[in-house]
Amino acid sequence: MKKVASIVLTSIIALTLSACGAATSDSPAQSASGSANVEKYTFGTDATYPPFEFEKDGKYVGIDIDLLNAIAEEEGFEVEIKPMDFKGIIPSITSNQLDGAIAGISITDERKKVVDFSDPYYQAGLSLIVNEDNTDIKSPEDLKGKTIAIKKGTSGANLADEYAKTYGAQVKYFDDSPSMYQEVANKNADATLEDFPVISYKIAIDPNSKLKIVGDRLNGDFYGIAVPKGDTELQKKINDGLKKLVENGKYDEIIGIYMGTSAK
Repeated sequence: MKKVASIVLTSIIALTLSACGAATSDSPAQSASGSANVEKYTFGTDATYPPFEFEKDGKYVGIDIDLLNAIAEEEGFEVEIKPMDFKGIIPSITSNQLDGAIAGISITDERKKVVDFSDPYYQAGLSLIVNEDNTDIKSPEDLKGKTIAIKKGTSGANLADEYAKTYGAQVKYFDDSPSMYQEVANKNADATLEDFPVISYKIAIDPNSKLKIVGDRLNGDFYGIAVPKGDTELQKKINDGLKKLVENGKYDEIIGIYMGTSAK
């Protein structure tokens, strides 16, 4: 699936860049360090969303953080990471408190009214998960007569309810994700549904999870890097950097660090 993500990203970037035309002004601004040759941008993030951004050993790490740092290196600018609640990120951009944000932000029509986005860099969405020994379930169509363990109040629960109606599956509800995972691991339920990046990360860091992802993602928004409305200069730098990371293999490398083999 990692290769598919790269192909999708490359295609989207190619189309977008060809439509963008020439770059806007690229004159350097004064950085916080006093250098007149290096621009420095402050990016907001929600550092509580592994594997995209989280704090480890006093440092911010994750797919988003590594991608942003790699883009900055490719394009010759500096970044400062500012952690905050997710709900405050877009307002902070529109009030000029941030130069941009990377936080697993889905590109939506509503958000595009107030901020601009980079080219999509990752497709999220729900995945179908089964016990590692299960060879019968490969797609939602195989859930006929099966039992789905699901966490209450989630988008996965909504989809599980749809599958119950469409395929005659039974749904068992739980208050937390570990409980629904354990139900499938113990073979008391046949499948569960979870956000692809979340379950991919869990499987990558927990070799004893007894879980595996089957099939393609069932749905999903694309993530983008947000910038102030009309900031075509920063938007182009980010898009150019993303394109270079895809071409030189760094994008796949970063995804692989946090997703492991389950991202392939």
